Amino acid sequence: MDDIIIKINDMIAEINETEDLNIEFPDSYIEDLAKACIKNDLTDDELRQLIIKLKHAYDRAHVEAGEAVGTVAAQSVGEPGTQMTMRTFHYAGVTELNVTLGLPRLIEIVDARKEIATPTMDIYFDEERRDDEEFVRTLANKIGKSTINDILSDFNLNYGTMEVEATLDSKKIEEKRLNREEINAIVEKAFKKAVINNDEIIIPSGKTDSKSEPKFEIRELRLLADKVRDLQISGIKGIGKVIIRRDDEWIIHTEGSNLKEILDMEGIDHVRTTTNNIHEIGEVLGIEAARQSIINEAQNTLSEQGLSVDVRHIMLVADIMTSEGVVKSIGRHGISGEKSSVLARAAFEETGKHLLRASIRGEVDDLTGIIENIIIGQPIPLGTGSVGVKMDYKNE
Repeated sequence: MDDIIIKINDMIAEINETEDLNIEFPDSYIEDLAKACIKNDLTDDELRQLIIKLKHAYDRAHVEAGEAVGTVAAQSVGEPGTQMTMRTFHYAGVTELNVTLGLPRLIEIVDARKEIATPTMDIYFDEERRDDEEFVRTLANKIGKSTINDILSDFNLNYGTMEVEATLDSKKIEEKRLNREEINAIVEKAFKKAVINNDEIIIPSGKTDSKSEPKFEIRELRLLADKVRDLQISGIKGIGKVIIRRDDEWIIHTEGSNLKEILDMEGIDHVRTTTNNIHEIGEVLGIEAARQSIINEAQNTLSEQGLSVDVRHIMLVADIMTSEGVVKSIGRHGISGEKSSVLARAAFEETGKHLLRASIRGEVDDLTGIIENIIIGQPIPLGTGSVGVKMDYKNE
């Protein structure tokens, strides 16, 4: 493969010299050419013809100067959005896990919401661990939220002694791959007066006098019982339910998200493991990763509805949302609200407020954009309007 790529690069350099075509392909195009060459066993002449034809197709795919790319992108993404269903579907065949899809999800993406309705993660494993079921199940129980209630075999409230009596189930602890000593340490830390005897845990609700007459009300004992049941004994912050699934390899789907802590764990595939929380990706992996996440999430949302949108429109949306190094929404709190033109801001939302603020500050609108020129009835700087023509009177 590497030899073919070198050969293609040499051939492109030779074509540029002899035919002056100025061919400059992205690396992905070179790799696709190499795969096509290997698959079809192309001769040097055939490969040369393919490169030249690809150059012509590549040039035709370029956007012409003066094209209204923003308007076309808005139309191309917005129009299919009107055909989306307003429902929440089950996630990728996993019936236990719900995730926001369709129009609500698309709105979440372009609004760049920090708190999304259903954050989820897809956790993949490296080559050594992706077929190791024991490792995957142990990790799943380590990151998924488990409480005392999940490992109980018996639970009673003793109103005579005002104590909570809990009996743990050894089989459930074993199934969840939990450590008994760690559980005991968590219980002792949360309830200082807890008495642990093998599987039995006894927690008094408070002090009693010499006659063992309780000073605390029944209500407080019940509140203590709820605290005991809800005591978290495993899991990492932000993650709740965990689903383990086997396709070609073991994958973990989570309800909730904590990308930073998951990527710090041993055996995780850092390349494929991802979350649907775009802001979290931006914080952990950087703005370029957030941009790619916007593209992926928008594409997946549209394709799940059976809608096909050219990726370049979505890429333009992602570019404008991340162009300043942070993820910004497309709305009055983000891109549209920060336009330099007063009339463009006023045309979007809160017209009166924008005009009032601009008049107080003495702002001047240079009328360089599309919206403001439409408002005042001037030719817009697009297509033929983007070209200024001057006449030379001397040569008439």
